[in-house]
Amino acid sequence: MTKAICIIPARGGSKRIPKKNIKEFHGKPLISYSIELALNSKLFDEVYVSTDDNEISYISKQYGAKVINRPKELADDYSSSGDAVNEAIQQLTDQGIQFNYICTIYATAPLLKEEYLKEGFEKIKNSNAKMAFSVTSMPFPIQRTFEITSDQRCKMFTPEYFKTRSQDLTEAYQDAGQFYWENKNKEFTDIPFGSDSIAIILPRHLVQDIDTVEDWTRAEIMYKVLKEQN
Repeated sequence: MTKAICIIPARGGSKRIPKKNIKEFHGKPLISYSIELALNSKLFDEVYVSTDDNEISYISKQYGAKVINRPKELADDYSSSGDAVNEAIQQLTDQGIQFNYICTIYATAPLLKEEYLKEGFEKIKNSNAKMAFSVTSMPFPIQRTFEITSDQRCKMFTPEYFKTRSQDLTEAYQDAGQFYWENKNKEFTDIPFGSDSIAIILPRHLVQDIDTVEDWTRAEIMYKVLKEQN
């Protein structure tokens, strides 16, 4: 029997948006959207929140998740979510809990739709891929981008494409930062954004990083519009 778990990493030390993961977003703690989506999808045997914070732990349990204690050394500004997820997986494995698939869902994904989460699971189950994760298309051709030099002049990264029409350039995609399915029984032979991974394409209007106050405001506006349309 296929067994899948969900891990939502959520540390308590957000600097730019204090208490970001449990800050009220349209009437509910931000993390509650990820927890409820995971539970309502019926894809997971268990939904866990990995956190170092007592308040996040309490709220996560209120919304139906189980909690894994995240070590303080994996909750500072230099630790990655990936490190926390790997440590959580190790804790569960040490407890004798068995599973074949792990899905990391970020606590900052209120725009995530169940259909894309399910698509990722189906595709990773029916392939030899190690990972299936959310992506979205870049809003502008990356071949036409440039940097600004120290003397405030422009310098294209790929100047050979300056005269190429936008419609003739290969479309590029970026990590949408919402979910990452992994097959526990397979190993990476390439980088995660490489040949071992399947891209689950999300429309750009469902993707918004929430790292700054401006990001937060934009996400609230996007969520409100989507809710009104539905």
